[in-house]
Amino acid sequence: MTRLRDLPDPDHLPALDPTYLSIQPALGLGPNDHPPRILLLYGSLRDRSFSRLCVEEAARLLRFMGCETRIFDPSDLPLTDQVDYDDHPAVHELREHALWSEGMVWSSPERHGQISGIMKLQIDHLPLNMGGMRPTQGRTLAVMQVSGGSQSFNAVNTLRLLGRWMRMITIPNQSSVAKAFMEFDENGRMKPSSYYDRIVDVMEELVRFTVLTRAHAGQLVDRYSERKASGVPIDAANDLSAIAIRSA
Repeated sequence: MTRLRDLPDPDHLPALDPTYLSIQPALGLGPNDHPPRILLLYGSLRDRSFSRLCVEEAARLLRFMGCETRIFDPSDLPLTDQVDYDDHPAVHELREHALWSEGMVWSSPERHGQISGIMKLQIDHLPLNMGGMRPTQGRTLAVMQVSGGSQSFNAVNTLRLLGRWMRMITIPNQSSVAKAFMEFDENGRMKPSSYYDRIVDVMEELVRFTVLTRAHAGQLVDRYSERKASGVPIDAANDLSAIAIRSA
């Protein structure tokens, strides 16, 4: 069983003016030997979930810019500690997709001034360390939120905090869609607006940061405290920082 959602009309972008968006926005910024791999998570199980609809618009844009995308369906994800050792197929699959990814998009509704429980549940099922592998560390992150009322940034601020906790590289730009119920048509497609344009901006920036940091993600999150705790000294012959200092 796969918990990846199919993307409806993946190549149909009625709100986008392609005249102003490159299909290779990261060209020249870093290694381009494979498409950026982006995992998208949303935070509501409603049939007409606006956080999911925003994720779907984001995935279409990412595909337009040459990325591979996966949208995870959290509908049967158990609560943390509900299953011994988190031994559940949905948890295993979520972690596998996280390991596959080079970047992520987190999209949550704002509920009582915070992210939703479904959004937090998915993040809580991603451990900092898993058998020597780190499913989030060094990956890029874009954050988005939807609101039923006026524009707010409570959810994206929390997602940024969680991204830092998960040792991710959160991009500067973000999306917050106010009164989201007014921004989508009856087919679940986002209407042309400044809110849609901001999602385009965010995804364009995510692609660029993902390619830009792709070759350096390991070095960017390499920590003195962890090397010290694990007894791994600096290898001056291969340490990039030491090489750069010697070459200066």
